Amino acid sequence: MKKHGNLKRNVMKVKAALRHRRVENTMKYIHAVENIKEEDFEETIATIPEEIRKLGKAGWTKYDERIVNGTTMHFYRKPKKFGV
Repeated sequence: MKKHGNLKRNVMKVKAALRHRRVENTMKYIHAVENIKEEDFEETIATIPEEIRKLGKAGWTKYDERIVNGTTMHFYRKPKKFGV
């Protein structure tokens, strides 16, 4: 039950931030975000500064970074719906 209470407070914060009068309008956006799946994104990797700059300028969002065999791998993604 406590989790539900926290969710309700967060919805109210989002409602206030979006300046909605009715919580029903806010819930439309929350449900849209909850329905996003991994396959809704295009993904790529950059390892050198030129690639990183190119992806940033093209609207890609960095979501992870890992070191593999001494090479830093930067993972980027962008929504297929909006980027294609």
